[in-house]
Amino acid sequence: MSLMKDDIRAQVIERLQFDFDLKIRTGSNYMRGGTCPKCKKKELYARYDNPWQIRCGRPERCGHIEHVKDLYDDLFEDWSKRAPATDNDPTVTARAYLEFARGFDVGTLTGWFTQENYVNHETGESSATIRFPLPNDGYWERLIDRPARFGKMKARFKPKYSAYGHWWCPPSVDLATVEELWIVEGIFDAIALQHNGINAVSAMSSVSFPAHALEQLVEKRKGNLPRLVWALDNEPTARSYLQRWVKMSRQLGFSCTAALIPQRDGRKVDWNDQHQRWGFEETDTRDQRRTRDLAIARHEGDLLLAPSPRDKAILMYTWEDATSEFHFEFGSRMYWAKFDLSKLEDEQRALLKSDDHDDQLMNDRQARDKVLESVCALKLIANCNFQALYKQVNDITGDAWFYFQVDTPSDNAPEKHTFTPKQISSSSEFKARLMNASASWLGTQKHLDQIIVRQTERLKTVETIDFLGYSKEHKAYIFNDIAVQGGNVYKANDEDYFEFGQVRVKCLMKSIKINMASASKGYRDDWLPNLWLCFGEKGLVALTYWFGSLFAEQIRADYESFPFLEMSGEPDSGKTTLIKFLWKLFGRLYEGFDPAKGSISGRSRAMGQVSNIPLVLLEADRNTDAENAKSFEWDEFKDYYGGGLLRTRGVKNNSNDTYEPPFRASIVIAQNAGVSGHEAILSRITKLYFAKPNITEASRAAADSLVQTEVGDVSHFMVKAMKAEPQVMARFAEMYPKYRAELWASKKLSSDRIIRNHSMLLALVDCLHLVLQVPEHMVRETRKYITGMANDRQAAITTDPQELNDFWQVYDYLESLPGAPLVNHSKNPGVIAINLNQFAEAAHDHRQRIPDLATLRRMLKDGRTHKLIEASKSTESAIRANLQARTPLQPVPQTVRCWQFKA
Repeated sequence: MSLMKDDIRAQVIERLQFDFDLKIRTGSNYMRGGTCPKCKKKELYARYDNPWQIRCGRPERCGHIEHVKDLYDDLFEDWSKRAPATDNDPTVTARAYLEFARGFDVGTLTGWFTQENYVNHETGESSATIRFPLPNDGYWERLIDRPARFGKMKARFKPKYSAYGHWWCPPSVDLATVEELWIVEGIFDAIALQHNGINAVSAMSSVSFPAHALEQLVEKRKGNLPRLVWALDNEPTARSYLQRWVKMSRQLGFSCTAALIPQRDGRKVDWNDQHQRWGFEETDTRDQRRTRDLAIARHEGDLLLAPSPRDKAILMYTWEDATSEFHFEFGSRMYWAKFDLSKLEDEQRALLKSDDHDDQLMNDRQARDKVLESVCALKLIANCNFQALYKQVNDITGDAWFYFQVDTPSDNAPEKHTFTPKQISSSSEFKARLMNASASWLGTQKHLDQIIVRQTERLKTVETIDFLGYSKEHKAYIFNDIAVQGGNVYKANDEDYFEFGQVRVKCLMKSIKINMASASKGYRDDWLPNLWLCFGEKGLVALTYWFGSLFAEQIRADYESFPFLEMSGEPDSGKTTLIKFLWKLFGRLYEGFDPAKGSISGRSRAMGQVSNIPLVLLEADRNTDAENAKSFEWDEFKDYYGGGLLRTRGVKNNSNDTYEPPFRASIVIAQNAGVSGHEAILSRITKLYFAKPNITEASRAAADSLVQTEVGDVSHFMVKAMKAEPQVMARFAEMYPKYRAELWASKKLSSDRIIRNHSMLLALVDCLHLVLQVPEHMVRETRKYITGMANDRQAAITTDPQELNDFWQVYDYLESLPGAPLVNHSKNPGVIAINLNQFAEAAHDHRQRIPDLATLRRMLKDGRTHKLIEASKSTESAIRANLQARTPLQPVPQTVRCWQFKA
C-alpha cells in the first residue's frame, strides 16, 4: 500500500479525529478509541502513519471496514488540482491517482498508460483521464476529476470499440509461460493482483468472453495450457456469466476454477479494494491475511461451480467449522443438508475393508467424499432461493420490514418483497407470503428459524421515507428510481435503495408515478415560445411556481413560508392544458385531485405523499351547490403556508408517541370560481385569472404542440432544476431581499405577507434562468405582471369581490322599492336576514341579475361590507308579518331560515 500524501494525510487525520473521536496512541502507529459508525462501540481504529481505512476492533461481532475514499471523497476526486500536469511531467496527475487513490506502485507501471483529457461537449465539463491501450487499436480510459459530474460514465472505451473477444494483458504477464492465469473484470483489478504476485488479465466486463484471446493461447500452447481462475466481481449478473464462461473455456480445453470475494455489509469489494485492505496490515501479518482471503475466495468459487447439490453440500461441510445441518442454495432452489455423524465411522470402516480402497486411483479426497455422500441426506425446502437483503425502518413510526430477494429457477428476473417480523417468524405465514413471488416453502418451522437467524444476523438497516420528493433530513430529492443530492444524480442500486456516504435510504411511496428522464439526451426546450404564445405572462408565472415548488422546503426553512397559487377563471380558458403540460415537465400525466371528495383524514394523507412537488386541488368549488353540502374549508390549509403539521395520529407502540408529519409540498388551486375567504387565507395566495382567449391559427397550433408533447421529451427539466439546487438557492438568497425591499419602497402595498409572496415569485423568475433560457422581454413583462398581481391581491383583502358588491347593490335596490322590506326578514334594525332562495326569486321578478347561489354561499361567509353573523338561522320574518297583516284570513308561517348579517 502506498504512503498517503502528507497534505491528504493531515486532512484525513483531522476529520477522523473530529468525526469518530479517534485518538493517537503514544508510541504506536494507530489511532484508537473511536466510535464505530455501525455498532456504535468505541472500538474503531485506524493507522496513524497511513490512514487509508477505519476498522472496527470487533471483527466477529461487527467487522465494519471502510475506506477513507468513501468517507471523504472530496479529498480524492479532483486530482488535477492536487497534482497538475506540466509539459515536463505530463502524467503526474494520472500517477498521483494510481498511487494514492488505487494504492499502486506506479514505478512498476511505467509505459502502461498515458494521461489524456475528456471533454463533455454538452456541458463543457472536462476531466483528466488515465488511458490504457487495448487490442484492435482501441483504448479504455478512467475519468479521475470529480467523475460524478458525468453521471454513470466514470470510464469509457474508444468510441465504437468493442472489447468482446479480447482482454487487456499487463505487459509484465508472460502468457507463454504462465501456469495459472486469473481473469478479472477491470484493469485496476488485474493490476492489483499483479501487485500481489498473481498473474491476471482483464476481460473488461463480466459479459465479455475473451474467446479470441483464449483461442490464440490454445494455438500457442497446445498441450500446455495454463489453469484459468475466473475471478469476476461477486454479484448476480457476473456469477451467472462466470458459470457460462467456465463451461465455454473447458470446451476449449482449459482447466478452470473460480475465485469470488465474499461481499459483506452490502458494500461491493473488488480485487483493487482487497489489495488496499491488505495494505492496511502490518508487514508480518499481510501475507498471512492475503493467503487466508485468497483461500476463502477460491472456496467461494468452488461452491459456485459445484456440479450438484450433494457436491456443494460436501464442500460446505468440509469447510472450516461447518455444522452437521445447514441450508444452501443450488440452481435457485434451497436445500437442507444433514450429515449423520453416527454413521460416519461405520461408513469409514466399511470403506477400508472394501475393494475400492485398494484401488490406487482413489485418493484421500475421493475416499472422504465417497463416505460423506453416503451419510448426507438432502431435502428440498423451497423451490426458490430467498435472501434477506436488509431491514428497512421508519424511525418516526417504529415500523420495520425485512426486504428479501427471491430467485426462482425460471428465466424471470428476481423479485423483491417485504416481509413483516411476524411473517418471517411463522412457517405458515412465511409460506403464504412467499406465494406472492410464485414460490413455495416446503420446510418446517425449525428450518425457517435457523435460516432467518443466519440471514438476519448483522443485517444492514436502510432508512425509509413515506413520501416522494425532497427529504430535508437527507438534503436530497428521493424518488423510487433516482435521487439527486448536491447537484449529482444517483440511480437506485440493485437492492432498491440509495447510498449517500454513510446513509442508506429508500422511498416507500409507490402509488405516485413520476417518470423523469435522468439523462439530457433527447431533452427539448423549444416549448417555451409556444407556452408564451398561448398563455403569455400567466404561463410563465405558473411555470415559475412549478419550478419554485422544487425548493419549497428549503425556502420555508430559510424564510418561514412559501405561497399558494390560485389558477381560476372562465371555463375553456386553457387552465387544464397549461396544468397538464407543466406536469409533463415533472414526469407526470396528471392534473390534480378534488379535495371536496374526501374526508379531512383522506386529504391530509393525500397532501403528505409528496415533498417539493405541487399539489393541484381541482374544482374544489363545485360540490357546494346544496345549502347543507358537506365540503372543506380553505382554513384547513392555512397552516400549510409555513409547513405546518398535516394531522396527528397515534403510534402503535404501547406508548403516548404520536406521528405528526409536516406539510412538505406546495398548493395550486385550479377552479373556475375564485377563492373567497378572509384576509388570513387570501393573503397566502398568489392569484392568476384566466379569461377565454382570442384564438388564432398560431395560438391553436402552439396549444396543439403543447398537448402533443411527450413526457420523455421534456421531463428532464425537473432533473435539471434539482441538479441546480445549490445555484438556485444562492441566487434566491441574493434576489429575494432585493425584490422585497423594492415592493415595500413602492408604498402601494401594506401587507407584508403579500409582499413576501410576490417577492418570492420575482426572485424565482430570476432563478429560472439557471435551467432555462428565457428571453429578456418575457422576463421583463412577467416581472411587471407579478407586481400587478401583488396590487390586485392587496385590493382583494380590503374590499369584497365584485360578485358580492353586485349582490349588495341588488339588495339595496330591492329594499328601496315600494312595499319594502322585500328581502330583509329581520325585525332588528342592526341585523339583515336574507333567505337566499327567496332573494333570488325577488331579483328575478324585478329583472336583476345576481351570481349563482353556490358562489354566493361561499363568498358571503367572508364578506366585508356586511359581516356574517350566522348562516341558515331560524328568523322571525318581518316580511311574513307584513303579509299576515294584509291577509289575516290566510295563515302564513312566521319564521324563515335566513342568513343573518350585520347591518
